[in-house]
Amino acid sequence: MYIILWLLFGAFIGWVASILMKRNRSMGLIANIIVGLVGSALGLWLMELLGFGTADAFSLVGMLVSVGGAALLIAIITALTGRR
Repeated sequence: MYIILWLLFGAFIGWVASILMKRNRSMGLIANIIVGLVGSALGLWLMELLGFGTADAFSLVGMLVSVGGAALLIAIITALTGRR
């Protein structure tokens, strides 16, 4: 059951981040899930690294940080691939 919950969480976070970064049309469901999960881990890791403490990914703060991490990941991928 937790696997399905994490996949839905990743899809939602990736979808919101792709809308914020204006990449919604070029990303599919699988890409949204991967970007959402990896971006969530990146955002929460950066939050802890910068000294803001830890947050549960399913809390409001955790979701906002997860979306920020996913948006950062999309920006990094866009910069590396050079796609507009």
